[in-house]
Amino acid sequence: MHSFRYDFAAQVPTDEIAATLILAVLATECLHGSTSVRRETAYAFDPQTRECTIDTTSRAGADLNRLFAGFAAREFGPGGFLVLRVPA
Repeated sequence: MHSFRYDFAAQVPTDEIAATLILAVLATECLHGSTSVRRETAYAFDPQTRECTIDTTSRAGADLNRLFAGFAAREFGPGGFLVLRVPA
C-alpha cells in the first residue's frame, strides 16, 4: 500500500495543477464510474506547498495516478515536477 506525491516546480501555475487533477478525476470516472471514484480514491492538492498526493491502494486510485502522471507530464514537461513514492 502506498501513495505517490507530486512536487511541482515554482513555474507551474497552481490553478493548472488543480485543473489537471480534476481532468484526471473525470477520466477516472469514465473508467470506473463516479460512485467508485468517490468511494475508492483518495487524493489531495495543497497549493501552498505545491504538492499533490494520490493514494494508489485501489484500482481506481491506481488509474487516477496513471492518468494524472500522464496528463502532468504532457502539460508541464519532465522538469515541471518530481514524483515520490510515499509508503502508507
